[in-house]
Order: sequence, then C-alpha cells, then structure tokens
Amino acid sequence: MRNKLAQKIKLGAALLLMAGTSAFAQTSNQIYTPTPENIKARQEFQDNKFGIFLHWGIYSMTAQGEWYMNTHNINRNEYAKLASGFYPSRFDAAEWVSAIKTSGAKYICITSRHHDSFSMFDTKESDFNIVDATPFKRDILKELAEECQKQGIKLHFYYSHLDWFRDDYPEGNTGHGTGRPKGHGNWASYYKFMNKQLTELLTNYGPVGAIWFDGIWDQPTNFNWQLEEQYALIHKLQPSCLIGNNHHRTPYAGEDFQMFERDLPGENKAGFSAGQGISELPLETCETMNGMWGYRIEDQNYKSPKELIHYLVKAAGKNANLANHLNTLGFHILLQLRGGRRGEVIRIPGEFPVIIIAITFPVVIKSIAINRNILGPVQLYHFIELVFVDIPLKVGESQRPLWHHGRCPCDFGEAGHNLLRLSQHDEIFYVFFLVAAALRRRSPIIEFHLAVGGVCIGIAAVRVHQNTISGS
Repeated sequence: MRNKLAQKIKLGAALLLMAGTSAFAQTSNQIYTPTPENIKARQEFQDNKFGIFLHWGIYSMTAQGEWYMNTHNINRNEYAKLASGFYPSRFDAAEWVSAIKTSGAKYICITSRHHDSFSMFDTKESDFNIVDATPFKRDILKELAEECQKQGIKLHFYYSHLDWFRDDYPEGNTGHGTGRPKGHGNWASYYKFMNKQLTELLTNYGPVGAIWFDGIWDQPTNFNWQLEEQYALIHKLQPSCLIGNNHHRTPYAGEDFQMFERDLPGENKAGFSAGQGISELPLETCETMNGMWGYRIEDQNYKSPKELIHYLVKAAGKNANLANHLNTLGFHILLQLRGGRRGEVIRIPGEFPVIIIAITFPVVIKSIAINRNILGPVQLYHFIELVFVDIPLKVGESQRPLWHHGRCPCDFGEAGHNLLRLSQHDEIFYVFFLVAAALRRRSPIIEFHLAVGGVCIGIAAVRVHQNTISGS
C-alpha cells in the first residue's frame, strides 16, 4: 500500500469538479482522516485480491434476476407474497463459507437489503425480513457472520440506498410501477430507517469488513443523501469497517475503497465508469459470472474458467481486487498472490497445476527452477505447456510469439542465461499461464529468478475446479 494511504484524504472542491456535477450535493470542504484501524483494514483489503459476491433474496424465486420487481412493474403487495414461500432448505453457512474460503477468496460480500426492500437479516425496523416474513425464520446473515468469524474470512454487507417498496423513499428514476402513491417520499423518515438498519448490522453481527452501498444513481445529482453523517456513523460504530459506494464516480470524503462495476479500473466497457477517475484508495472490480447479478433461469451464458482466471489476473495487474459474483454455478479459484522485486528469487509451492505471472514492463526472468534444479530448454519444452496467452513476447532480441501449438519452444537460451525478456506492450502488465507436469511431483518448489530490468508485481498459484452451490 502506498504511503499516501496513511495521509489525510482530502476531497475538496477540485475533486468534486472532477467527479461531476455537485457530486450528489456533498459539501466541498470535507476532510476525512481515517483511523489507524481503518488504514490497516484498507491495507489488508488491498492485498486480498479475490472475494466472492452473493446476490441473494426473494427475487431468486422468480428466476428473473434481482431487478424483476422494477422491470416487470410488479405491485409491491403481490411481490411481498414471494416471502411466504422462501425456504432455502439447503443453506448451510459452514458449508458455504468453507467452500468459498477453499476457493481462495478472502472475503464474502452479500446483499443485506436490495432495492426490493427485503432484508436478509432479523431487523426490528421492518417486518419485511427473512425472520418475520418467511417460513424459514432463520437469520442468514447472523449464521454467515458467526461462521466467517470461526473460519477467519471477512464478511461485507451490500446495502441499497434506494427502495422500490417503502412509501418514505423519495420518488426516483426507478420503481414507478410497484404500486406506491405518486409523489411518495419522506426523506427524514427513510434516512432514519437506513441508519437504524446500518446500526443493527454494525452492532449485532460482529466485525464487518465493509459496507457496499448501491443506488445513489436513482436520484438527481443535486439530491443530498447526507452521506457525510451516514459514513461518520459507520466509522463510529466500527472504525475498521470500510465504506465503498457504487455511485460510478470518483470517490469522495468518507469512502475507503473504490469499486468499478463490471469493469477493470480505467476501462468503461460496461458503460458505468465514464468520467470515473482512479483514486489512491484500494480498488475493487465486481463482475458477474454470466449476465446477471441475481439468478435468471434463461441466462446460461456462464464465463469459462479461462475467462474468469484471465479477468482475475488482469484485476490483480491493475492492483485491484476481483469480487466475483457467485450464482448457482461456481468456479472455485484458489489463489496465492505475492509480488517480487528485481534481483529477487520468488519461491512458491508447486501444489497447483497452473502458474500465473503478472509483470510490469520490461522484465527479464533469468531462470526457472524446480526443486533448486534450473530447467534447461529441453526440460522446459516437456514440462511447461501454454494454457493461453494474449500478447506477443520477446525471446532475446527476436520479436515473435513465444508459444507455438501450446508448447514452449526450446530455442530461448541456455540454462543460467536470461530465459525470457518481455518488452513493453499496450497493457501495463504481462500475463501468461504455465502448466508444468513436474508439479505433479510431491511438493516441488518452483523458483522464478528475476534479473535486473523489471518488477514482478504478482505471481500466483491457481487451482480451478467446478462446483455447484445450491440454494443461491
């Protein structure tokens, strides 16, 4: 984490101008000084690199995605009847947390209350919750929180700023067809409701890693969400709890990490990140496994393991976490990531069939050794096989693709000399995947010897397997 992380974060008028018109009516002279506990939590979050995002609620029963109530103009009274049939009999907090932890994820983010207003926890502020309104009558978030603490994994809560159900939420850009009276809204009442629920989450569920806000985009940019007071409440209740807001803008005072919805930092392929600069805060990219956040039965366009791993490493190469959305089908990715500096020997246990390297330009890998034995060209030809590569690499001074027909060529230099020289490319990092038959030996140690000329920003061991988690 850069030293700037420990300094005061000042987001004044200049940042607000960068962020766009009025930045949701936040004041221009705010100064937020994170506590030492918060700084430490940020550093840990920045190093996590991989998390699992769970969108889950009564909308799952419709099999039409989490926006079904809005897109199909479902009357709120009819929609509420879904709760009477919500009974996730196969939910097992211990099993879920164990599976997610085994995947290599360092944190779980789950929807505590989505736009439909249904609370997935036992709240006293609304009867429309999993304990009072469903036959399941169990507090899923409480069980997850206890199990996360037991198994040593962070738990984050998604929380919606907007609401399609309640009368006191001010009329916004969505939720017009859900049966509420025209002109509805009582901001003071709704703001009090949100803060009381946030107090419950931060008081009754143990240490909370982060609050993941969403929905500010539902109101005009000059709407005053009173975020400064809300953020201060969260930091008062749990100073180490991080705050992120999916407002698709450059962060402002009180926020502790910056997220990018369905995009890598600096990109805008999904259309949500236009004008969003990259801040000095820890970064997170959230992405779906198919096309929806909530379960939709028609959407079977799941990304392949290759695509998921590629995206994971690209996020790491941009120094961002990947919060990968887990739907009914899950690909567990076991990741161990660390960086290295020029002249350093990086050692990792060879327990996994795939090795990933993400490297800044330019870099020289002097040699690769297994169990302290430096591999020569012939050995490398037999032991290393390409999974995929999307960039041309440089061998010595000859510019050509390094890999042919999925095999490593044997003319890239003698053992002990520079093995690979990677030149500058449009991307800010390089990624290639190696599969080593030698890794099937018992506990081999793989060493990458880095020569002067570059910095390895990440090296990882990854195992991929398919797994289905029912009831999500």
